[in-house]
Amino acid sequence: MRTFVTGGTGFIGTHLVKRLAQTDHDLVCLARPTSDVRVLEEVGASVITGDVTDKDSVIQGMQGCDWVIHLASSFVFWVPDKQVYADVNIKGTRNVMESALETGVSKVAHVSTAAVYGNAEWPIREDTPVGPVRPSEYARTKYTGDLMAWELHKQNGLPLVVIYPGAVVGANDPKAAGRYIKNMARGRMPGQILTDTMFFWVHVRDVCEGILRSLEKEDNIGEKYLLTGENLTWGEINKLISEISGTRLPILRFPDFMTALNALLLTALANLIKRPPLLDMSVDQIGTMKQGYMVDGSKAERELGLTYTPIRVALEEAIASFGEARQPESTRAHAGVR
Repeated sequence: MRTFVTGGTGFIGTHLVKRLAQTDHDLVCLARPTSDVRVLEEVGASVITGDVTDKDSVIQGMQGCDWVIHLASSFVFWVPDKQVYADVNIKGTRNVMESALETGVSKVAHVSTAAVYGNAEWPIREDTPVGPVRPSEYARTKYTGDLMAWELHKQNGLPLVVIYPGAVVGANDPKAAGRYIKNMARGRMPGQILTDTMFFWVHVRDVCEGILRSLEKEDNIGEKYLLTGENLTWGEINKLISEISGTRLPILRFPDFMTALNALLLTALANLIKRPPLLDMSVDQIGTMKQGYMVDGSKAERELGLTYTPIRVALEEAIASFGEARQPESTRAHAGVR
């Protein structure tokens, strides 16, 4: 199958293209001019220079393709200009979905996020009614893009399946979860926060496998798949990170109100100086962590034959990927592909 991929240079994307290269997929990957495309070239993908916000480049890359994997998103919890969220997560998604209809591909796997379910009742399942509260601009714009994709499916026959991952963990993650793990493993956190709040976790390889299997499965157009291997509190995640890295957990545990206040102050400062908040303590990120999620990812096990990897393994691989260097690194967040 000739498969068109957006977001192939991101965290999930680089793992995904390596997995797809092990199959008979002929890969065509859309990449921005500033993206590092070495992984795409290493796996033999055809690289189309463009952007999901530029529909002409999307259509150009999609011509002659059988399947589409839409993975590109603005996945970051603070940016100087919030317009990037709507540009990528809404307009970009519309461009990809409309191009899929216009070029006549046989299937589209849209990678959304389980965060679009908001503050829904637990455990969240595929048919759970969504809640009204999404504490980040990322989740709000992903939800809007999600609704638009489903509308094109219902009204125009878009051959759609949607993947909803939880918090994705694995090697070489430059995004929020990866930076949190790195900061905790290297003893940079002054204290623990939100330790009793439940969150949803999944290994990056399981997400890639779920995407691939959702495409290869027959007769599943219109299906949703939540991908979450384990639901663990932040305190439980911290303990695992400590055990794996050998770094002692911070003794201090900040109360929730203090965490929220710090996020408010640090976000205000970040907006003023146009630099990311210290230790990623943005209102959007802390709001997402504080809301919490508990997700039932068993449908993917039943229908896709997915076997989830223990999160401890994902954490071990993430921590090992930091390498031997222990010097402080910038936690600057960049809007871009997930």
